[in-house]
Amino acid sequence: MAKDTVAEIKERLNIQDIIAPYVKLKRAGKSLVGLCPFHKEKTGSFHVSNERGSWHCFGCGIGGDGFSFIEKIEGVDFKGALKILAEKAGVQIQYTGNSKQNTEKSDRLRALMSRASEWYAGKLKDSHAEKYAKSRGLTDKTISEWRLGYAPDEWRALLESFTTEGFTVPELLSAGLIKEADGKKGTYYDRFRNRLMFPIRDSAGRVVAFTGRALANDDLAKYLNSPETDLYHKSEILFGMDRAKDTIRVRKFTMLVEGQIDVLHAHQAGFENAVALSGTALSEKHLALMKRYSENLMLVLDADPAGLAATARSAQLALREGLRVKAARLPSGKDPADLINENSKDFAKRITDAKPIIDFFLSELAERDRDSHRLLRSAEAIVLPLIVAMPSPMEREHFIQSTARALSLSGEAVRGSLKRLPKPSDTASSTNTVQMVVPPQARSPRDIRSEQLLAVVHAYPDTPLAERIKTEYSRITEAETPLSDIPSESALFKAEQTFGEDPAENAADELLRAFEEAVIREAYQGAVADLRRAEAKGNAASVHDAHVACAELSRRLAAFGA
Repeated sequence: MAKDTVAEIKERLNIQDIIAPYVKLKRAGKSLVGLCPFHKEKTGSFHVSNERGSWHCFGCGIGGDGFSFIEKIEGVDFKGALKILAEKAGVQIQYTGNSKQNTEKSDRLRALMSRASEWYAGKLKDSHAEKYAKSRGLTDKTISEWRLGYAPDEWRALLESFTTEGFTVPELLSAGLIKEADGKKGTYYDRFRNRLMFPIRDSAGRVVAFTGRALANDDLAKYLNSPETDLYHKSEILFGMDRAKDTIRVRKFTMLVEGQIDVLHAHQAGFENAVALSGTALSEKHLALMKRYSENLMLVLDADPAGLAATARSAQLALREGLRVKAARLPSGKDPADLINENSKDFAKRITDAKPIIDFFLSELAERDRDSHRLLRSAEAIVLPLIVAMPSPMEREHFIQSTARALSLSGEAVRGSLKRLPKPSDTASSTNTVQMVVPPQARSPRDIRSEQLLAVVHAYPDTPLAERIKTEYSRITEAETPLSDIPSESALFKAEQTFGEDPAENAADELLRAFEEAVIREAYQGAVADLRRAEAKGNAASVHDAHVACAELSRRLAAFGA
């Protein structure tokens, strides 16, 4: 990739162009201000500077440039952000060698999957697949927005149509749209036949695979998924995440349901933070994708024994990965789609009443098994591994106590049982799951005021205000520290917010006064420490000098009313 591609994109796009489609921005002095898209707020604390090409939120403390904004808002890596912004800027990304070949192949595959989605959708109208979708309670709007389709009940319909359009057999094979007949080399047929088709998209909204729901009762596989391809890795893709991610950010939790129909019904009823797996178990990569948008997970899986087992497995992995997990209880024999269809208010109440996963299973097990001995064994098999999986000692202790109360045991008895359980593996509990948070070193008032002054100088260079601050700074510090570092983005935005478009010299008076007081107070504290050391050593001359210094600095502090 050419090194100047990023620079060319930044030259063509100012940061306002990048952010404005996602955030409504208003002019506020030198900055643009809006509501932060990454946390819920009523007063705008999200600042954008066209001049510096940066953004910063004072509410959640994050910031960066246009690329980091796209990475975060779209849930993509740097390469994904580069592609999105290159397209927006009209910049051709230059690739070389193998990288160029791989990119061309990938682009061709994406075009093929997008065309396949269109083709299946075009076959749906007036088909028995459309009738089936509507019989399941899906509206025309949902069917259209999610681009459901129909794979005709023919062996070679897609194959013949797409080769006529110019796609090759190897391309159709690599996309997982056709298969080679067993024992008949060179004979191919459509993978999906007589099925209601659900396009599977990555988090950027690009079609990467399909799930086909059988429409004939005698079909061996009720659901058939695309195989793994260069575009589709099922352990990394969540169905519906492209449409759910914005709502997940706002509502602050991901709702994981059983399947595609459940996701569609949830979104149709307003639960637009719902996603589902596609033919695989929950993985660490799925959880990493969820954590881009929220660290809270709600499991809304079927209430049958298989669904409860899946809930326990998913919860254990999610807890190990540092997510906070709740579960909603569904009526026996009902999946989310059924319940939403019959009584969406009841479904909404169950979501509101969802419990932390430990409390969920304690309640569920107690209701299912009245025999106290069997209940204890079930709790030991299901609940205790969930407690072990929790990375937080405080959370573990909380749930040890609640488990003990629910089972009429002592906390020590529960701890004893926990000690006999295998601990999570080193990889599961390593720093890539839960990072230790080290509190930042406290900054002195002098450092804080110094950075604020520095920010004003950088925000308003070549102005009388900047020159005055430099002069006063040198006088106050007696030129011990030049005012030459680069301030943080947050300090720069704060300066612009404070001083506005056309700063007057006297606007800095209070800031300079506060800085001078902080410098003198720091010197006074140092002189007091010197005095104590001199007194401890019994050095009369040093004690005298320290007394003089303390008295002088105390006199200067008094001028500030301190």
